[in-house]
Amino acid sequence: MTFASWTWILEVGGPEIQLTSKPYNNRSGRGLLPVDLGYNVEESLNGVILYALHHKDEELLQLLQQSMEGHLEFMLADGTWDNSWGTRQFKWTCWGSRTSDGCQPGFSMMADRNPAFGTAAFKNAELLARCTADGLLHGGPHYVSYGVKPCIHHTFAHAKVLAFVQDNMKSLPKVDKSTPLPRELAKGVKHFPELAVWLAAQGPWRGTVSAYDSIYRTKTEPDYIQQATGGSLAVLFHNKVGMIFAASMAKYLEVEPLNQQANPDGDFAFTPRVEIRKDGDWFTNLYDLKAEVEYKADGDRIQFDIKTTIQDKDRNLPEGEPSKFDLRYVFENDATTITAKRSEKAAGMSDASLVLPVISPSGEAVRQVSESRIEITKPGGTLVIEANVPLSIQKTKKGRSFNMVPGCEAVPIIAHMAKDSEMDTVCTLSVKN
Repeated sequence: MTFASWTWILEVGGPEIQLTSKPYNNRSGRGLLPVDLGYNVEESLNGVILYALHHKDEELLQLLQQSMEGHLEFMLADGTWDNSWGTRQFKWTCWGSRTSDGCQPGFSMMADRNPAFGTAAFKNAELLARCTADGLLHGGPHYVSYGVKPCIHHTFAHAKVLAFVQDNMKSLPKVDKSTPLPRELAKGVKHFPELAVWLAAQGPWRGTVSAYDSIYRTKTEPDYIQQATGGSLAVLFHNKVGMIFAASMAKYLEVEPLNQQANPDGDFAFTPRVEIRKDGDWFTNLYDLKAEVEYKADGDRIQFDIKTTIQDKDRNLPEGEPSKFDLRYVFENDATTITAKRSEKAAGMSDASLVLPVISPSGEAVRQVSESRIEITKPGGTLVIEANVPLSIQKTKKGRSFNMVPGCEAVPIIAHMAKDSEMDTVCTLSVKN
C-alpha cells in the first residue's frame, strides 16, 4: 500500500516555536513513518490529484490510484474514515479531520478508475449531511444529541470542496454508491506493516487493532499526544448497529487551541483498554509503544493475541505492581469477545479494570439486566455486553461520556477484573434483533 507521509511538526528556533508543514522523515521505534489518514484523504491527495489530472500525468495518476486504494481500505460501510490510529488523530471527526477540506474532489474525479472511489465520495457526503444541523456541519455524529455547539470552520472548509464538485459536475465520471467499499467485502485480516495496524473482518464485524508507535509533537509538550496504540481494539463496527468502539486520544489535548474545542465534561478516553489507577496516577496499555500483536484466522474465527504493559503518560511502569497483561480479541460471526488477564503475580495488587466505552448517543435505552449483563437498544438491534465478572457503568452528568475525538458519546462500561492472576476477564459483545 502507498501512504503519504506528511504531518505537522514543530521546529524550535531561539525563543519562538513555529509550526511548519513538510515531509517528516523521522522513524519510530518500530521503524515507521508518520502517517495521518485524515489529512491525506481530505487535503493532500486532493491537491496532487487535481494537478495530475490537469497535466494528464498518467504515471502520477497510477501512483495516486494505488495510494487512494490503500487509504480506502479504512472507510467503514457508513462513510466513516477510520483514523483511529493517525498521527493527527486529535482532529478525527468520523467524517474526516476538523480543519481539512473533504475527500469529495479527488475521489469523485478518480471514480472512472475505480468506481469504489465514487462510493466513498457519496457515502462520506451522506455522513456529512447526517452531522449537519441548522446549516452547520458538526464535528462528529453526536454533537447535537449531547448539546455541543459546532465550530464554523468545519462548514466553510467542506462547503468549499462540495461547491467545487458541483461546479465540475458535467465533467465528472459516474459517481454513485453502487460499488461496495473494500471493507464491506473484506474477509479475514489485512495487515498494514507500514502502520502496525491490522483490519479484521468476520461476518458482520469489522475491527481495527493498532500498535502504531509514530508519535506527534512529543518533544515540546508536557504530555504525550497519543493516538490508539498498545495493541488496542481501536475500532469495532457491526453492520447492523454501526460503531461500537471508536478510539480517542489517551488524554485529550488541545494541540491546536484555535482549531480544537474543549471537551464539554472532563476527559474520559474512548479507547478500550486495561488500566490501574493508583495514588492519583493512571497506568494503561494505551501508552505502550512496544505491544506485541499476533493473530490467526481460519475462515470462521479470527483471534488476536496481545502482549502489553500498562504505563503512565511518561512510559513509567507502576511501582510494586504487575505491569504485564495479555489481551485477546476473538471475532466470530455471532459475537466478538475481549479477554484480559494479568500475566504476572505480585503481592498487594491494585484493582485493575477492563474499560469498554461503547459508542451510544443519548436516547438509546441502556439497561443493566444483571450484575454482569448490559443491553443497549440501537436502531438496528440490541447490543448485548456480557462478562464473567461484575460490570458497572461509570456515573456521568448526562448518562454518557462525550469525547471530541471523534465527536461521539459513549456508555462508559467497566469490567472489574479479579485480582487472581489465574482468572481471565471475559467480555462478549453480540447483537440480537
